[in-house]
Amino acid sequence: MPNTSNENKNKDIYVASIDIGTNSTHLLIAQINTDLKTFSIKFTEKSTTRLGERDDEGNLTEESIKRVLETLKRFKEYCLSYGVKKILAAATSAVRESPNGREFIKTIKDIIGFNIELISGSEEARLIYLGVLSGMSLDNKSHLIIDIGGGSTEIILADSEDTRALTSARVGAVRLKNDFFDEGPLTNSRMKFIKTFIQGSLEPSIGKINKRIDKNKPISLIATSGTAIALANLVSAELGEPKQKMHGYKFKKDKLDALLEKLTKMSANERRKIPSLSDRRSEIIVPGGLILETSLRLLNIDELTISERALREGLVVDWMIRKGMLKSKFSMQSNIRKTTVIHQADKFGVNKVRAEKVANLALEIYDQTQDILHIDHKKYGRNLLWAACFLCNCGKQINLSAYHKHSWYLIKNCELLGYSISEKNIIASIARYHRKNMPKKRHESWQSIISREDKETVLDMSLILRLASSMDKRPDPSIASVKISLANNYITFKLIPKKIRDDLLLEKWNLKSCEGLLKESKGLNLIVI
Repeated sequence: MPNTSNENKNKDIYVASIDIGTNSTHLLIAQINTDLKTFSIKFTEKSTTRLGERDDEGNLTEESIKRVLETLKRFKEYCLSYGVKKILAAATSAVRESPNGREFIKTIKDIIGFNIELISGSEEARLIYLGVLSGMSLDNKSHLIIDIGGGSTEIILADSEDTRALTSARVGAVRLKNDFFDEGPLTNSRMKFIKTFIQGSLEPSIGKINKRIDKNKPISLIATSGTAIALANLVSAELGEPKQKMHGYKFKKDKLDALLEKLTKMSANERRKIPSLSDRRSEIIVPGGLILETSLRLLNIDELTISERALREGLVVDWMIRKGMLKSKFSMQSNIRKTTVIHQADKFGVNKVRAEKVANLALEIYDQTQDILHIDHKKYGRNLLWAACFLCNCGKQINLSAYHKHSWYLIKNCELLGYSISEKNIIASIARYHRKNMPKKRHESWQSIISREDKETVLDMSLILRLASSMDKRPDPSIASVKISLANNYITFKLIPKKIRDDLLLEKWNLKSCEGLLKESKGLNLIVI
């Protein structure tokens, strides 16, 4: 079980972020670990408050204001129950464009006691960037981030170091639905008109982006927002894939095009019958999808990746930076994979001293066995191997005898920021197969690994982890280093002790137990000295 001592609790701060959007009002409660300088999401809630419904003068309606106030009263109770120390709340396009928007913010302060920050489109884009940054590894590559909201669409050009363009266009799923859609299917002429309108609305943002893009470098697109996640779910269902978490999910533009062609031919009533869509989402899925499709076309992007993190998480990250918990957004991004793995190891009660010992041994083996035990010239598997080393024992909290199976389940279902879904599945499977039986077709853990390349990574990295963990049989580190050499079909492991007089008999005996698997999988005879 996770460590719940008072000492550990004192390191944690609960912070809430609230996003008052055009379609929905969202709550996120985050637990911040002040030692690791990271946070985990403990609770989320949303309510469809429909602030985008305006009266004839463009004001927020009394009905929508009432819905928001009722929602915020409920959110306040959640915050109290979690012991939240700080509430960060932002209102976006619906409020900032309404004549009575500032009066609405004052009403919230008077009735609920929340201070609402009314943010600009560019500030909204900046916070979205921080939110995405907290959950994905952007490396040093250029990325486009698109967030399709109810009243506006933010497009950001960024990398792991900074943003290069923050844009906000006054076109969103709810705004478009209110202005141009009715209950019937779309005619070809109507569709052409709407696409032209969307293109005109997006062109200033796209123009700014295009001026700053390096055309000679590859660029990826990350899509976030309820619309993008809903579309990804529909694409996945159309492909017959099992239901899965959408964070990190990738799909091609042609799959989106095919889905939209199907959706636009439906009436509003037919779309309401789609099981995965709520009534409100079914009303705005086509407008939102057309904004996404037009953006991809104008940007000449063929594939997108889904991020489930955006503005709400960005508010938390921004607060952590302002409080000095993060020196800058760069420090968080550069260590995002490391901190999230260590965070989960701490959560699952892993002995991190021994985990680090195994990781050091595994990486020594990895570095000395290129083209011998693995073919990983792009170093893709190295980081995944390191993560598996830290988490492979987490299942011991459930059951010692079959802990590798429990480790697989815990890793597969925990939150590993900076890793894609497929990468998390690989880490989980490396942990699953670092002991006992090798993969079988019937294993759910093996079925979750899709590509042949990923299967090879699991087999190679789990073998290396098996070798490293076999030498971890004492509480304290006893091995200073491992020297590996190859002659003909004989691979020799020379164990160097930390203390000169140590004979390392226990470590050598356990390592020798791997000789059968090494012979079977790699055709190598093992010598241990």
